[in-house]
Amino acid sequence: MSATPDLTHSIWVKSSYSDANGGTCVEWAPAHAATDVVPVRDSKNPDGPVLTLPAAAWSAFLTGVKRYPAV
Repeated sequence: MSATPDLTHSIWVKSSYSDANGGTCVEWAPAHAATDVVPVRDSKNPDGPVLTLPAAAWSAFLTGVKRYPAV
């Protein structure tokens, strides 16, 4: 796996499955996907840890999530 990119000026996008009531919120920095590194974090803790995934793993995760309706 690649090293964590500099995320200082990253634009983070919140999951469309996140709700306005403080539900589980995941966000990612899509601009880095072209470098085969997808940074993912908990939007409720933006200064917390960032998980970096290979783009193929992120894509596979999204495919799996889309198979199930939001609860």
